[in-house]
Amino acid sequence: MATYLVRRLLMALTVIAGISVITFAMIYFLPTDPARMYAGPNASVEAVARIRHQMGLDQPLWVQYGRYVERVLQGDLGYSYKLQMPVTQAILSRLPYTLELIFAAILVELALGVPLGVLAALRKNTWVDGLSTLAALIGVSSPPFWLGLLFLYVFAFKLGWFPLGGAGGLSHLILPALTAGLGGVGWYARMARSSTLNVLDADYVRTARAKGLPGWIVVARHVVRNALNPIVTMAGQDIPWFVGGVVVVEMVFGWPGIGRMAVDAILMDDVPLILGTVTFTAVLVVLSSILVDIVQALLDPRIRLNA
Repeated sequence: MATYLVRRLLMALTVIAGISVITFAMIYFLPTDPARMYAGPNASVEAVARIRHQMGLDQPLWVQYGRYVERVLQGDLGYSYKLQMPVTQAILSRLPYTLELIFAAILVELALGVPLGVLAALRKNTWVDGLSTLAALIGVSSPPFWLGLLFLYVFAFKLGWFPLGGAGGLSHLILPALTAGLGGVGWYARMARSSTLNVLDADYVRTARAKGLPGWIVVARHVVRNALNPIVTMAGQDIPWFVGGVVVVEMVFGWPGIGRMAVDAILMDDVPLILGTVTFTAVLVVLSSILVDIVQALLDPRIRLNA
C-alpha cells in the first residue's frame, strides 16, 4: 500500500509540474502587460517600467517561473491587482462555495442515478428498464445552461419557490445542485445498470442464491456492494470534472465559486488570479484523483497487490 501511494504521489507531482509549466508559458505569451494592469491606464511609461522591474517581469521566462514555483511552495499564489487581495486568500474565500456545489451535485447524481440503474438491472427488459433508459437519455441530453435557465424561470421566477440566484441557505443550493447533477444521473444510471448486470452473473451471486438467501440480502450484500467499485471511481472522477464543469452553473445562478472567479479573472486580464486558479484547480484535481485511488484500493485488495 505504501509503495502504491508513493507511486501515485510521484505521478501527481509530475502532473502538477507539467500543468504549471504549460500554464505559465501560455500566460507569458498573452498580449497583456501585468505591469500596466497593476499601474493603471494613466501611469507613465517610466512608472510601468519600474513596476515591471519590481515584479521581475523583465527577467527571462525560466527565472520568472522559478520564482513563481518558490512562492507557490510557500503558499503564495501572487497578488490580484483587480481584487486588491492575495490570490490564495481570494481562492480560499470561494472554495467552500465550489465544494458545496460539487458535493451537492454528486449527491444528486448518486441518490437518483444509482437506485435507478440497479432497479433497471433487476427488472431487465421490463417497462422499468425502459423508463430508466428514457430518463437517462433525457438527463444526458439536457445542457446545464438550458436546464439552469429553465429551472430559474419556472421555479424561481414564476413559482417563487427558490431565490433567483446567489448563495445563502439550502434554498439557494437546490436549483444549482439539480442543474449540475441531473446531467450525470443518466450516466450513473447506465453505469449502475451495466455493473449490476455483470455482478448478477457472477459465481458468488449464484452461490448465495443457491444457499437460499432472500433476494434482498443477495442484492444488498453481494450485488450492490460489488457493483459500487466503478461507481466510486466515477464519483471521484466527477470532482475534477465538476471543478471545471460547474463554471456554467455558477455563472447562470450567480454562485460565487472558483469557476466564476476564474471567468471574471480572464475577462479582467488578471494574470496572477488566472495562474493561481489554474494551479490551485490542478492540485485539487490531482488530490481528488489520489483520494479516489486510495478508496478503490481499500475496496478492492487486488489493486494493492498489483501495485
